[in-house]
Amino acid sequence: MSAARADARAGAKAGANADAKADAKADAKAPGVEAGLLATRVLEALAQHEPRTERFKDQFTVRLSVNAIVEAIGAARQAGFDQLSDVLGIDWLRYPGHRGPRFSVVYNLYAIEAGERLFLRVDVDEDERVPSITGVWNAANFLEREVYDLFGIAFSGHPNLRKIHTPEDLEGHPLRKDFPLGETPTLFNDGRFLDPAAFRAGMIGASQGLTGWVGGARKGVVSEQVEQTSGAGTTGTGDEEGSR
Repeated sequence: MSAARADARAGAKAGANADAKADAKADAKAPGVEAGLLATRVLEALAQHEPRTERFKDQFTVRLSVNAIVEAIGAARQAGFDQLSDVLGIDWLRYPGHRGPRFSVVYNLYAIEAGERLFLRVDVDEDERVPSITGVWNAANFLEREVYDLFGIAFSGHPNLRKIHTPEDLEGHPLRKDFPLGETPTLFNDGRFLDPAAFRAGMIGASQGLTGWVGGARKGVVSEQVEQTSGAGTTGTGDEEGSR
């Protein structure tokens, strides 16, 4: 390769990097997506990964490809985010309007002196592994184990990836939306009951009805509500008749 061609390629690469950093600055200052000083530094450092930014309820989030997360955590720590508050999982299964991979892993970072918070998020499919950040932040050890245990999201390169909450012989991951629950309807004293399946359907927008109603207590269940008989000074259970 000639020296002129090499210089031209180097110049083009430098120009592209400069454009990427400029785009990152513009993205951070866009209306409604304004980043703090430290978060802006992180965006500039990760410009080549084309991060996407979001702001909700004054919380700033940077979304990245899964392969960039270790570099992103390192850049955030170098920028001044000195506390890893949490690593958490999200299961979007059956979530209304969701498009994309089923799971997300979110890293909650905080700069103690600056009082600034930053969320880094990666989206992964069910069988996709996330690089462990324990090499950058040792505090992530138990946090990643928790996500693995409860969501089944595996972290490649973790020094000891095993369950941390549930028994070793438990099959499945309890915080997945399709994890089977051993549940029974909750009966209230006034005869109203809460059906778990109907409740979940209402929470995800599949149904408007969250509760059911029956005209009295279930058979064999006596209400603890006590009513005073006027002028008699005696008490009795309000649902005794209906429970016989």
